Amino acid sequence: MSEKKRNLPANGGSTMPSLGAEQSLNRYLTEIKKFPVLTAEQEYMLAKRYQEHQDPEAAKQLVTSHLRLVAKIAMGYRGYGLPVSELIAEGNIGLMQGVKKFEPDRGFRLATYAMWWIKASMQEFILRSWSLVKMGTTAAQKKLFFNLRRMKKNLDAYEDSDLHPDQVKAIATKLGVSETEVVNMNRRMMMGGDASLNVSFNEEGEGQWQDMLQDDTPLQDEMVADAEEATMRHALLTEALGSLNERERHILTQRRLIDDPQTLEELSQEYQVSRERVRQIEVRAFEKLQKAMLRIAGERRLLTAA
Repeated sequence: MSEKKRNLPANGGSTMPSLGAEQSLNRYLTEIKKFPVLTAEQEYMLAKRYQEHQDPEAAKQLVTSHLRLVAKIAMGYRGYGLPVSELIAEGNIGLMQGVKKFEPDRGFRLATYAMWWIKASMQEFILRSWSLVKMGTTAAQKKLFFNLRRMKKNLDAYEDSDLHPDQVKAIATKLGVSETEVVNMNRRMMMGGDASLNVSFNEEGEGQWQDMLQDDTPLQDEMVADAEEATMRHALLTEALGSLNERERHILTQRRLIDDPQTLEELSQEYQVSRERVRQIEVRAFEKLQKAMLRIAGERRLLTAA
């Protein structure tokens, strides 16, 4: 990766921290904690200054106040065997794109908006780097790639082992992919390997990655972003459910959207149809819901970028 791409832009000023070869990652992580978290009012005023006057100092303050969010998100992708410093550098590029396109009058905080740019930038970098996994096919396969580790953990599956058939089925159903795709992706990611948590930050051996696993102090901007993202996803799901008819909506809700889902047998008795018919309706409803959510999300992205 070139030095130009690894560093923040020159208009950020000389005090902008960088991830150049001369600076260790743990020193960078320490430096970015010095930048204050902005209040909603401060953030709005700075965003308006940049939007209306292209003020580089305003852009710099918006970027530096969210560098911790980028680092935090990068830690979530450290299991893909890529240097965290490069993930952070890619995320910083996404952050700057988010700052450039942010419209404060829409009512959301910058963290909520920029988080999508940050994650997209990191994910594209991971996909480009994983030559072993040919991911440029479907959105479902990309979703599988970025959710498989988390779902294995939720199912208490061993990270470096094959999945039990029941686990394969559960993941395939949840993500809307075939069981074969789940098995193949799991084996490819096992071959790719994880970065050891005992590897030092740098050549001087100053700390290990496992030291970063526990952080008892949540970031304010991350909490705000998580809360607003949850609200947006709930609104997206609610709107997309409107594309289903009453029976599809009820079956899908009872099978996938409640804590104690009903069985196929229970629903077959309720609707006086076979269990296979209920399963078919569930699958069809899930596919319709996915398409509706993608369509609605795409429309919202277009409105945001307009």
